Amino acid sequence: MIFIAEIGMNYNGNFNLCYEMIKQAKLSGANIAKFQVGWRDGPGEINQLDKKKIQKIINWCKYHEIQPLFSIISDNAYKMIKNIKISKYKIASRSLKYNFELVKKIVKENPKKEIIISLGMWNKKNFPFKNKNIKYLWCVSKYPTFNEDLGKFPKKFTKGGFYGYSDHTIGIETCLLAISRGAKIIEKHFTLDKSDNTIRDHALSATPEEFRKLVEIGNEISKKIELGI
Repeated sequence: MIFIAEIGMNYNGNFNLCYEMIKQAKLSGANIAKFQVGWRDGPGEINQLDKKKIQKIINWCKYHEIQPLFSIISDNAYKMIKNIKISKYKIASRSLKYNFELVKKIVKENPKKEIIISLGMWNKKNFPFKNKNIKYLWCVSKYPTFNEDLGKFPKKFTKGGFYGYSDHTIGIETCLLAISRGAKIIEKHFTLDKSDNTIRDHALSATPEEFRKLVEIGNEISKKIELGI
């Protein structure tokens, strides 16, 4: 099992808070701490990550022994990050819908790098690419996602070709359901304070305590599945 703590913009524009969030993500059992590059990053906006800050995030992740991951959302973001040594890329649902040419470029230029793609806004029957280095996450791009939005939730992830699940629901129950149905990657938004209303993502995020429960129970479920139970 791989658990991604989606820090995203939940650092509220206070860059130094990223250090504590990376630390807490690691202590909560996350394998990966994820950020977004190229989204709400204009002058005065909340998510201004330049090359220097990205390198700091990578260094902080290395210190806390957790993998860094970045969603690449704009052309300028890709230009900035492509020469930085990281093991994998994340493609957000919105990129497939609004900047498909960028996604094609990233896939073409990185045939050996692991690429994780969320399909929350992909409404076609077939997957966008057949490359073996790509892992697809089932997703609903609603913030938050409620039960009535989950009508097409996979009954079996492996059968549908999905490798994992990117979650926007409130709580950890849907993530655990995904694991019980074969998901091998869980991406869940991560916060230090769910009551923070700086951005909408805090309400649908997991606190360190909730994330720790997700990891502990999720790993147990996964182990039982591997045993054939």
